[in-house]
Amino acid sequence: MIEKLNTIFRFVAAFMSSKVKRRLFFIGVLFLVAILEFLVLGLARRTFVFYTINDGVIAVEDRMLKRSRIAGTKTRESDIIRYTEEMLLGPVSPDLLPLFPRETRLKSLLYRNGVVYADFSADAALPPVEGGRTIDNFRTFNAGILRNFSYVKNVRFFIEGNAVFIDQFLQEFSDI
Repeated sequence: MIEKLNTIFRFVAAFMSSKVKRRLFFIGVLFLVAILEFLVLGLARRTFVFYTINDGVIAVEDRMLKRSRIAGTKTRESDIIRYTEEMLLGPVSPDLLPLFPRETRLKSLLYRNGVVYADFSADAALPPVEGGRTIDNFRTFNAGILRNFSYVKNVRFFIEGNAVFIDQFLQEFSDI
């Protein structure tokens, strides 16, 4: 038994004595750890672009979000739900303003035939305490969804089940 261990240690020492082999070994170990982390922890991520308003100017934030599978939803729909929930949390940078009041919640979201139907709590009707206009915030959020999800052709917003900003968005985005 001791002879087998000595043989293994001699082989490892001889293998590690070469600088090139040692580097290849460490690269292989890192690659193996990354693959295991990806498979075991499910860390498939997607980069999203978030738009926030700062002094009337739209600012862009990039975030990497973990792909989430929400029970009973399709992948596209769950990605849009995850994006919307992250957007409602507000910007990461303290210098940027949120689009919606902190109390705003996503009540439901449905993606069908290229159209997103998003229903928000009543707080979404109010401008954030930090400033900004509600219509501009919805426009910015609409642009964020259309930018991040190429398969989305239109977004319909609802607040407590009531459609909002239908005429403004249809008129503005039909010209584009």
